[in-house]
Amino acid sequence: MTDVSAGFRSFGSVFALLFGLQFVSMGAMEMSGPFWPIHIEALGPSGSVFGLAGIGVYVCPMLGISLTSAFWGRMGDRYGNRLMMVRALAGLAVTQLLIAFASDVWTILALRFLQGAFAGYIAPAQAYGVQVTEGRNRASLFAWLQVATNVGSLAGAFLGGLILDALPFAAINLTAGMICALCAAIAWASLPVPPAGAAAARPAPAQASIAAPPVVAPVAGLLMLMGVLLASRMVLQVPFALYMTQVFGAQHWMTGLSYGLLALGFVVAAPFWAQLFEGRSPAFVLGGNVLISGGCLAVTHLAGITESVAVFAAFYFVWGVLLGGTTPVLLSLISTAAQSDRQGSVLGIAQTCQQSASIAGIAAGVTVTRFMGLDAAFPLVSALYALSCLLALGLWLRLRRFSQEGNLL
Repeated sequence: MTDVSAGFRSFGSVFALLFGLQFVSMGAMEMSGPFWPIHIEALGPSGSVFGLAGIGVYVCPMLGISLTSAFWGRMGDRYGNRLMMVRALAGLAVTQLLIAFASDVWTILALRFLQGAFAGYIAPAQAYGVQVTEGRNRASLFAWLQVATNVGSLAGAFLGGLILDALPFAAINLTAGMICALCAAIAWASLPVPPAGAAAARPAPAQASIAAPPVVAPVAGLLMLMGVLLASRMVLQVPFALYMTQVFGAQHWMTGLSYGLLALGFVVAAPFWAQLFEGRSPAFVLGGNVLISGGCLAVTHLAGITESVAVFAAFYFVWGVLLGGTTPVLLSLISTAAQSDRQGSVLGIAQTCQQSASIAGIAAGVTVTRFMGLDAAFPLVSALYALSCLLALGLWLRLRRFSQEGNLL
């Protein structure tokens, strides 16, 4: 724990501010997350419209981000990632305030789409972090930013529930909008402008594996692997609560606890995975992801066949622990592969791939459980993890072959 704390402190005050902004802004956005179906149902749409809107209210922001992240990434490379962070936070603030006054389902869906299209905060925050730290400890950087996102989501959902118990749903969005506006002002006033010519350095040969040249893994393959891993995780996003109720007869508090244990496992483990993989060769990281994908396959299979809700919750925590070694570490490899003046573009493309994969995972989960029943949910997750394991294995074998031939690594 001391080593992890020391690593976190080594980024300095700028990263502490980045972490705080990520935690607060993501928490603000997640205050409404678990409660959208309740609000949409209260607006009184028909059954078919309610079903469509219940999915769309989550998918629309992802779709907006997936369509615009690459564009905003190029704008970040041209005009500065700091400006793009302020722009994203301002976009979140404006759209949240507008949603607070929306009383029509279709207006809400349109505003949620615009929220994703004009926001997209995470990618420029990652690119800015790489720039101000000059590319040092990328895996730890991305891991801690993901930790901020997950902890903020947990805290935001809890705070949103407290607000909803006392006030109308609109109060959640008004509060979130004001918080995001405050974050935008703090980012504009407090985040330093990186000096002209500041660049993200690639790892020195001493940091790479076995005195080899610092060469990177194929970006397209990494994006595909990350996409399949994310799709696997998102399959249960919509049917999770229904699964817990019908399979285990679980009460709502147990459903919420089990769902939160996934994020808790990620938060606990991500910094340690980052330390393990920091400075390692792409082949080592991909070899680790072969094992992690295999572990996710085993854990989700066992979670899908257990009849004990306590054992299920424990498996969910272990699943989160394993996931801590996937997205942040793979993003680090992708960032390392990019030119220093294209961090925004490449990480924007990565964000587009993440959101597209999340949409695909949600759609697959809804479709399969609707036509094949809830019992088909976990077999689908396990099958996707089997695919990710094969993808990681193929990339690892490719890098091993090139390493032996002396062309890479």
